[in-house]
Amino acid sequence: MKGKRIMTISIGCTAFILTMVLFTQFKTVEQTDITAIETMREAELKSELSSWKTKYDETNLKLSEVENKILEYNKTISSKEDSAKLVENEVKEYEKYLGYTKLRGEGIVITLKDSDDQDPEKNINHTDLLSLVNELKLAGAEAIAINDERIVSTSEITSIRDGIVIINTARVSSPYNVRAIGNKKYLESAITIKGGFLDEMKDYNKSVEYVLEDRIELPKYEGKMELEYSKINEGGKAK
Repeated sequence: MKGKRIMTISIGCTAFILTMVLFTQFKTVEQTDITAIETMREAELKSELSSWKTKYDETNLKLSEVENKILEYNKTISSKEDSAKLVENEVKEYEKYLGYTKLRGEGIVITLKDSDDQDPEKNINHTDLLSLVNELKLAGAEAIAINDERIVSTSEITSIRDGIVIINTARVSSPYNVRAIGNKKYLESAITIKGGFLDEMKDYNKSVEYVLEDRIELPKYEGKMELEYSKINEGGKAK
């Protein structure tokens, strides 16, 4: 019974994570700036439509992967040895999603710098970083780091005073080096779309540059994730 309970929890966690991946893909479509799309030239619109079609195809592929994983669990649950190995592999996958492992892959590197003329209106603030992180996540970024601070689900990005930003309790300052792993074309499209992040930064004369990379390395999250109020519901209805 204990083995089956572990497998049930593992299946539930995996299904939840993969569901969130699917939700992110659909959420990206919902957050698209319709006004910006309407002003695109025909060639740009065709390119953008092609990009969204590819994303939908990938979403369907992920759905198929979820179904195949569930079938795999059902086949291996009868074997203790196979179940233990499966759980071990899933734990490693969860560590990747949670940020507890170093990662590498293709993606985008974005550098944001404060103004050289000391104009506070042109300086980068924590809301700029938050906006960028959200844009990258919506575009399918699998992992993000700012100045070697890994961004995870519990990360906070805030400021204590001008020029000092707090990320994961660490103090960081300009220049801000934002690295994101994911489909580099999708990530580029997310920040360069008309009316998007880059256009917004240019409107405020803020310095932002980016490059696409085939290999980006991200550090692991060094903090601890502790759930103070949440507990695993091992059966039964919520009260």
